[in-house]
Amino acid sequence: MRAIDRWAIEERGVPSLDLMERAGQGVARAVEEMAPDGPLVVVCGRGNNGGDGLVVARLLRDAGRPVTVLCMAPPEELSVDAAANLARLPGDPPRDLAQGASALGDATAIVDALLGTGFEGAPRGIVADAIEAIAGAPAPVVSVDVPSGVDASTGRVAGAAVRAAVTVTFHAAKPGLWIRPGKVHAGRVRTIDIGIPRGAPSDAPDEALVGLIEPSIAGELPRRGASSTKFSSGHVIVAGGSRDLTGAPRMAALASARAGAGYVTACLPGSLQPVLAATLLEVMTRPLPDAGGDLEVEGVPAVLQALGRGGALVLGPGLGGAAGAVAFARELARQAPVAMVLDADGLNAHAGRLGDLARRQAPTVLTPHAGELGRLLERDSEEIERERLASVRTAAERARAVVVLKGDDTLVAEPSGRVAISRGGSPGLATAGTGDVLSGVIAALLSQGLEVFEAACAGVWLHAEAGRVAARAQGSAEGVMASDVIAALPRAREGAGPRDTGGGS
Repeated sequence: MRAIDRWAIEERGVPSLDLMERAGQGVARAVEEMAPDGPLVVVCGRGNNGGDGLVVARLLRDAGRPVTVLCMAPPEELSVDAAANLARLPGDPPRDLAQGASALGDATAIVDALLGTGFEGAPRGIVADAIEAIAGAPAPVVSVDVPSGVDASTGRVAGAAVRAAVTVTFHAAKPGLWIRPGKVHAGRVRTIDIGIPRGAPSDAPDEALVGLIEPSIAGELPRRGASSTKFSSGHVIVAGGSRDLTGAPRMAALASARAGAGYVTACLPGSLQPVLAATLLEVMTRPLPDAGGDLEVEGVPAVLQALGRGGALVLGPGLGGAAGAVAFARELARQAPVAMVLDADGLNAHAGRLGDLARRQAPTVLTPHAGELGRLLERDSEEIERERLASVRTAAERARAVVVLKGDDTLVAEPSGRVAISRGGSPGLATAGTGDVLSGVIAALLSQGLEVFEAACAGVWLHAEAGRVAARAQGSAEGVMASDVIAALPRAREGAGPRDTGGGS
């Protein structure tokens, strides 16, 4: 965005004050919608973010609203454009924090214009004090471009940070508004046009290293045609299960079938296979050698034989942590000649061993939550949650794999550093088993020929949409179970475009 701003101003001749004016107009509208009446407070920093805030204050005063302006720097320290807008401000001059802090308690809304997209690290001094004062006020907050204290590029929060009800951001969304913990601080995000011309050199989608997964990806979901067969529709093998974890491989297998795979085989501990086969009527099952319900490495050749038809492998759901099962997971991951989705205990079997996965010849997708990613990288889960973007990129690079870091802000990273972000908003997925569903969905799309990064992104979108469809069907997110999400997969993809898988793909 900084590069786009420079391009608009320096190469296309758009006055920077015009961009600031339109930004302030958009924020002022959001404030009026949130708080149509009552006193307002605008808290400004020294840079252009503060200049945006001064535009907001002027426009709201012109509309007849009582507005207190708090400025964290004297006039001589303001940026050039901020100083220009200070000169345009009617009414009372800005106050410092000590003089005006009491006004925060009486405000019906607060505008946070302290720190902009150039900020990183932890706020210090008077700015940190202002953030704490805003946090102590009861009024809702509208943040300008990014909540102060949030790193707009990563979502990292290293110190005090504003928690906004609404963030009005300019021209394009910023990664930090969609990646936790920044996402939590951003509230509802509104992206507005501020008059930047089309054609900015760094604005092209193929140049963006971070982007949102849009619903239009549904158009890439494969569709069966008149000449499709069960094999051309995709073959998925699910390998997992243990004595105490029989539901996970079942859900992964059924999710693959509901996501379009025409032929699904579940490779299971032999002692458990008869029971599971009775509940998997549309799924083939194959018994593997086991010890007391835990898979053994001797079962790897049977899975490799099943993979002779090609397709995709889901490895790990319900596998457990027994020594034989860990050896099974490592050896099968090493030898599997097809695209593989590694989940659950398949991931845990590779804790600290991402280099092993980097040697695979076929595509690999890892689907960890923060705890599992922490074990893979040998870090604690709290560090992963603080540095979600950096962590998922590190794992993707080390494993030479696509990594799907699950959460409301699910991140899909490939080794090059490109990252796609899910918009989230599917609380029905916060229940046991939905991770197994996601693994099955991604494997189904891989088996149908989607490129690995595209399959992961489309699978994440379809999974989240199915969670929303299931919540509507059940009447609430709290009533959703993983089996409901599986059942909702066909309806979730109803809007997909007609991409025929044909008879030979």
